[in-house]
Amino acid sequence: MSLSETFNNFLNRKSYKRENVPEMVLSDFERDEAHILEKISYQKKIREGLGRFMKHPFQVIRENPTNVLILSIPMAALVFVGGLLLMFMNNSLLTIFTETLVDDVICLAVLVAIVPLAILDFMESKRVNSLEEALPNFFRDVAGMNDSGMTLPNAIHNVSQGHYGALTPYIRRLNSEMSWSVPFVEALLRFGKRVGTPLAQRAVDLISKASKAGGDVSEVLRAAANDSYEFYNLKQERRNNMLIYMVIVVISFLVFLFVIAILCSTFLTTMAEAGAKASSAGAAAAGFMGAVDILFYKRIFSHAALIQGFFSGLVAGQMGEGSAVAGLKYSAIMLTIAWITFRFFI
Repeated sequence: MSLSETFNNFLNRKSYKRENVPEMVLSDFERDEAHILEKISYQKKIREGLGRFMKHPFQVIRENPTNVLILSIPMAALVFVGGLLLMFMNNSLLTIFTETLVDDVICLAVLVAIVPLAILDFMESKRVNSLEEALPNFFRDVAGMNDSGMTLPNAIHNVSQGHYGALTPYIRRLNSEMSWSVPFVEALLRFGKRVGTPLAQRAVDLISKASKAGGDVSEVLRAAANDSYEFYNLKQERRNNMLIYMVIVVISFLVFLFVIAILCSTFLTTMAEAGAKASSAGAAAAGFMGAVDILFYKRIFSHAALIQGFFSGLVAGQMGEGSAVAGLKYSAIMLTIAWITFRFFI
């Protein structure tokens, strides 16, 4: 049998089994191969997609705050459906048009969907802010120790004994890798990947490319420190400058609620009383001014306030922090304020 025929028979397991390999031996081989492929398939499933989420849910959620929507959206849908079922069991179908219960259910479902994401995004933004604040000091300290005559592994080892906030565990991990003789550029690239912030990635790319080009490592580290410092300062300056517009958005929402409260307590009440008197006076007066359904107008105003509160929060987050997701915390707060105002005070 030629080499090409042997290879083709190896690819075609049935021919290979019939001609050259005993049935018992081949079945054991196929069984082992299937077992290995099954293990590979299982490992692939648990390392990506829904399988990874089922095995390591908290790790997946910590990697990206938006991953919490995998849990919060089904929970919100469950709250919405359960609330509607309870409402229809205890009330008639017309309740959806005459009462505010369905509005309460929708508002609660929206809060269940966005509050976990808002909390995790706020925590992540605080972590990123702490990392970016400490990054320039880390690069500057390493550059200073390297200028004093220390090697890079010794400089990073000494720096790792200090405290740099949320960046400290990453620095100690970098020190551990360099103590195992991992090259500086490779260890630094891993460091930037683990930190995961845009500023860290930018600084690490700058240092690695300059180091590969043969530049002075101390000068490169100092340049990266200055660049990181300026980037962080510009980010903070932008946030401080946009703070006034965030305040304007919040105050506009509160003024809107105040105006609606005045309308409902004075104008609508007066109109409802005048309409009731006109209806009792006769047909001609009733035709001129009919009865005013004050509850209907209050519900319309509550819808307007809830919608404005939700989207005003998104606008505030986009303007102040450059991300609509960051505005979900403002949306949740203003949505809650609007709901409480209309359910208990107006």
